[in-house]
Amino acid sequence: MTTDIKVVTSAQEAQGQRVLQEFTVVEEYSVLKQQMTEMCQAWANAKDHLFLFMIPKFEKYDGHGDPIAHLKRYCNQLRGAGRNEELLVAYFGESLTGVASEWFIDQDTSHWHVWDDMAWAFVRQFQYNIDIAPDRNSLSNLKKKPTESLREYAIKWREQAAMDDRELIIVFLQAQETDYFQNMMSVIGKSFSKAIKIGEMVQNGLKTGRIISQAVLKAAT
Repeated sequence: MTTDIKVVTSAQEAQGQRVLQEFTVVEEYSVLKQQMTEMCQAWANAKDHLFLFMIPKFEKYDGHGDPIAHLKRYCNQLRGAGRNEELLVAYFGESLTGVASEWFIDQDTSHWHVWDDMAWAFVRQFQYNIDIAPDRNSLSNLKKKPTESLREYAIKWREQAAMDDRELIIVFLQAQETDYFQNMMSVIGKSFSKAIKIGEMVQNGLKTGRIISQAVLKAAT
């Protein structure tokens, strides 16, 4: 009997956690929707509804990471579109790659009458990235791609990290390759924005030769 009660209690707690996660996503999306509305109104007023709109180079979302964070970046990149929801919907596919792009292509867009319909469908599809936020170990193994700048990598990394500032910096350092790790120890105890600036200095030093790469040293010995 006691075992049965524990099983029921555990199931109720799990269900409660799922409900809380779903509520959090809905709440975050509501905030995003309000931010988008305010942003569009501000730009419309500033430009008197006259826009010289140029298609930006979109930051791609590959199906990993926070979908709401991607929507925020996308809307910020397309702020020149003003209130034109047709443009927001029309170019959204250009901001996707990999499994996210495949999902978008497979959708029946006739069901998306307004921007909110498409944005909410996108959030629901990739919500699991929010539900299974990366732990300390996975964050420390999240490495910078050769095609990424230190700033691009750091911003994406930060979006996935949910921890206090002190632990944040330590885990971020652990995720760095040897050249960055050894030359960024001074960021311990500093803010994440300061860590990005120091990281960019290291990146520039490696490019200009002022900092000798460990790979180069090993090759020379």
